[in-house]
Amino acid sequence: MTTFPVNTIDTAPDRSKAPLKQLQASFGMIPNILGSMSTSPVLINSLVGLFQNVHGGSFSEAQIQTLLLTNAVTNECSWAVAFHTALGLQAGLDPADVQAIRERRLPKDEKLAALSALARSLIQKRGHLHDADIDAFINAGFDQELALEVIAVVAASTITNYTGSMTKTPLEETFRNHAWKP
Repeated sequence: MTTFPVNTIDTAPDRSKAPLKQLQASFGMIPNILGSMSTSPVLINSLVGLFQNVHGGSFSEAQIQTLLLTNAVTNECSWAVAFHTALGLQAGLDPADVQAIRERRLPKDEKLAALSALARSLIQKRGHLHDADIDAFINAGFDQELALEVIAVVAASTITNYTGSMTKTPLEETFRNHAWKP
């Protein structure tokens, strides 16, 4: 069995140190997934650009966490589900909506449900959406620009979800009370 390291700033490859420092400033820590990801400078540097655009985009943090949690569940990445459960609750998501997403159901909030449904459809249908998928999103009060912005969030979370699944990233003690299994 291949074991991937969980790097620190000191143990990461030189080209991964700057992005790790940047992400540490955002999170106040280096989540294990980023430590694993930093084994590849190409991968960690790719994430930083997407991360900045996603968190500097049009969605609120609660909406971003709705998307990221939905993606983690849909991609069945246990580490990311626990992490985004914690961040979603911290961002003010209703615990019932967080639990719904973790159980592969839609949140009761109409706009969050539309976000969650679109993200899930994008992943499950590999981007081949039906007009009804997009229409439901727009009918919930979003526009075409935001429909396309969801793709950026899905891309960022796909990087972390696939990394977590490939590396079997260990879950930090801080997130263990949000552990999840598919």
